[in-house]
Amino acid sequence: MITDKKEHIMNAAIELFAEKGFDGSSIRDLAAKADVNVAMVNYYFGSKDKLFEALVENKARFMRGKLDEIENNAKLSEIEKIDSIIESYVERLLSQPLFHRILYQELLMGERESMHKNIIGMFVKNTLTLRTIIEQGIRKKVFRKVDPELTMATIIGTINQVMLSKAMCIMLVNREESFDPYTDVAFKNRLVKHLKHIIHASLLHQ
Repeated sequence: MITDKKEHIMNAAIELFAEKGFDGSSIRDLAAKADVNVAMVNYYFGSKDKLFEALVENKARFMRGKLDEIENNAKLSEIEKIDSIIESYVERLLSQPLFHRILYQELLMGERESMHKNIIGMFVKNTLTLRTIIEQGIRKKVFRKVDPELTMATIIGTINQVMLSKAMCIMLVNREESFDPYTDVAFKNRLVKHLKHIIHASLLHQ
């Protein structure tokens, strides 16, 4: 199927960019990695930049769906929605360390201005859900007046620090070199608990 072939190429691109970097990879390299011809890659994506944007949009769209589902769940209170968002982000980001690595390498370099703006725009859409939930909590007086955008930055920033370097993460949590924080369930739960503790202390009236 067309969708399956397109997804196959994107998955191959994640592996290739993680191995050689975005700048060090060519469309020809990607075609070889995915075992398809160059024309097929160009047909689906048009350019390497557009391929990268498609990767980001694919990941962001999945998360946007999760966030909309959480926001529209009338059974959850505002703080329960925030908790669900934390759980979803930890689960999602820790499950894709290769993609996370190439994305943040690209964002830090910021050499392709147009692509950079498009990528940021995709993520900004996802922060709007958290802002809406926090503002609802503030209006109901169950949350203190906080900065919604920087609250999101606190959540994502903490996860990013954990994923910045596997070796650094192992050192920070004082574990052996064979430890894999991205697949360890106990560590994932520890990270979720820590983030909830921070965000509860920030949002909830004491």
